[in-house]
Amino acid sequence: MKLDDNQRQTVAKWIADGAKLSEVQNRLASELGIKLTYMEARFLVDDLKLTPKDPEPPKVVAPPAAAVTPPAATPAPAGAAPVADGIQPPASKVSVSVDQITRPGSLISGKVNFSDGQIADWYLDQTGRLGVVPKQQGYKPSAPDVQDFQLALQQEIAKLGYA
Repeated sequence: MKLDDNQRQTVAKWIADGAKLSEVQNRLASELGIKLTYMEARFLVDDLKLTPKDPEPPKVVAPPAAAVTPPAATPAPAGAAPVADGIQPPASKVSVSVDQITRPGSLISGKVNFSDGQIADWYLDQTGRLGVVPKQQGYKPSAPDVQDFQLALQQEIAKLGYA
């Protein structure tokens, strides 16, 4: 597609103003009467050596950090794993168990009980993907439960010598 100098400048201005490729395609048709497919518009912009701008991500303002004083070190209860700086993580209501007989197609599998009482099967396949199959169809655990599950699973796998 051949454009005259005035049309090239117009397209360059649109791109400089932050227009997306689909907007350039629509404006070419509506304002200049040039109908192009999306791919043709893409080639046109490339031929003109123009690069559409990526939209700027929204700026996230971080809340001011409050001064946090660490709690006094307390001795670990009997049977608890020692934690750095003497601080114990909160007790999790998520429990993970490993199957004696591994699920077919998995490297390791087991069961998880979430804090709301829901039960699910979990497995780790040969490609390293973690799968969770809840007993109740459509169930999705809460985000804190997922984090607790991942930590508990990591600990169980480490106990077995996989990690």
